[in-house]
Amino acid sequence: MIKLLLVEDDEAITAGLEYSLSQEGFKVVTCHNAASAFDKIQSQDFDFAIIDISLPDGNGFDICKRLKEKGDVPVIFLTARDDEGSVVMGLDIGADDYITKPFRLRELHSRIRAVLRRVNKSTEDRIIRIGSLAVNPAEGKVRKNGNEVFLTALEYRLLLTLVTNRGRVLTREQLLQSIWDVSGDFVNDNTLTVYIKRLREKIEDDPQNPTIIKTVRGIGYRV
Repeated sequence: MIKLLLVEDDEAITAGLEYSLSQEGFKVVTCHNAASAFDKIQSQDFDFAIIDISLPDGNGFDICKRLKEKGDVPVIFLTARDDEGSVVMGLDIGADDYITKPFRLRELHSRIRAVLRRVNKSTEDRIIRIGSLAVNPAEGKVRKNGNEVFLTALEYRLLLTLVTNRGRVLTREQLLQSIWDVSGDFVNDNTLTVYIKRLREKIEDDPQNPTIIKTVRGIGYRV
């Protein structure tokens, strides 16, 4: 599930967006001002953000900068301004798109999908390197010290989820959602433990003392 930060001071707009985005499968965290947005960014990780430029205690540009400092989070700006300066400034600081109020929900959903496609394509095009391990999403191949590591479809999906979220702690529930039914089989919590063990045996120098897939006790795992 994609965790989305929505920053908008108009409660009527946020109510409509919260409902429609939730129906599209997003987990929406809403803030009505810059201060609360900064607090959320400090304490949580997000996969996407929709930010109003004009806020009662600041502007969306600063929120976008803070998000981009923490990670390459896709951002769409909401703005009542249609002047070229605001649009250019927003794009220059790293925003992926903007949409001018008033807007149709269908158009916003289309813009979100377009940004997600670009982000996913960018991720697929680059090789992810972690020490001696190289994951090539475009080819669907994993190499260690230059030698190909043969993984099952479920093992590969699990590893890809972990490495594309490098540095983030992923809960067991999040990992189960990412690999759910990828091989046509039921996947439960015990199965996840088995597959983590198998992955470590294939990619770690010492599976008993892993340096790539680390266990975060009581929560989950982190690369």
